[in-house]
Amino acid sequence: MIVDRQGRRFRNLRVSLTAACNYACTYCVPDGKRLVAAQDELSADALVRGVAYLIEAAGIERLRITGGEPLVSPRLDAFVRGIGSLGLKDIGLTTNGQLLARKLPLLLDAGIKRLNVSLDTLDAEAFRRIARGGDLATVLEGLEAARDAGMRIKLNMVPLRGQNLDQVLPMLAYCLERGFELRFIELMRMGHLSKPGAGFAQQFVGMPELLELIAAHYDYVQADAPLDATALRYEIPGAGTFGIIANESVPFCRTCSRLRLSSTGWLHGCLSSSNRHYVGDLLDKPRHQALPALQGLLVKALADKQEIAFAGGVTVMKIIGG
Repeated sequence: MIVDRQGRRFRNLRVSLTAACNYACTYCVPDGKRLVAAQDELSADALVRGVAYLIEAAGIERLRITGGEPLVSPRLDAFVRGIGSLGLKDIGLTTNGQLLARKLPLLLDAGIKRLNVSLDTLDAEAFRRIARGGDLATVLEGLEAARDAGMRIKLNMVPLRGQNLDQVLPMLAYCLERGFELRFIELMRMGHLSKPGAGFAQQFVGMPELLELIAAHYDYVQADAPLDATALRYEIPGAGTFGIIANESVPFCRTCSRLRLSSTGWLHGCLSSSNRHYVGDLLDKPRHQALPALQGLLVKALADKQEIAFAGGVTVMKIIGG
């Protein structure tokens, strides 16, 4: 097992099936162009082998399927079927929900029971302005279908000053009524937002302001969360829970256990580091050759983690998953 001096190790793996996305969210891409698949994306079989090798080399316990938008990937079917036999404790998927209703039978058949759906507003006009793609009604229909099928659902909302701050309470009410857990994600200094003058400071809404807005309408108490959780969780007694991923206000780098594998075969140990480590060439090698080399790269990836707080990064979030 690979452990650093702060006691951190990799437990949670996020695999990006593709860099392609059918949205072009304002906080993700600056020019409104939808991200497309990279020419050198790995096959589903190679990505499944990558997961299997990382389970053995790093002790990965939980997997989240990400993108881009994973539901647009032609590798989705083969990948979700391939990882089902690897003995993971938990498999989840993050999606914008645009294709959720269409892909739901596949996900259910593959045994995926947990979804994180990115949704920043319930207002159709604001939705079009922020996502720059998709259709709000289609997403809501997919959410209802997933709930009816017994999926455990969290909604991820990025509060943005001047764009959707008025949606904090409507989104919370919507989730409480349906048994979803809403997670507010503080805007991150990623990609174009890491550059001076890109508007990060003007759009950023921190945890104290969010809690003040919520406290005006709901009583809440802090709830338990796993040690390496990214979200601070709160319970509204008798109603439900919500969380805040406060990467700026309350950094969680000291307990981070996340590792990311991109669709093109690169390991990323930290969102705040521009370092990456290529493992694509190892995935065609037999286990006895691949594992020693992979362990060496994992040591480097773990060393990339920030010791205290997220410092921003030039990597585009959609390329390596959330």
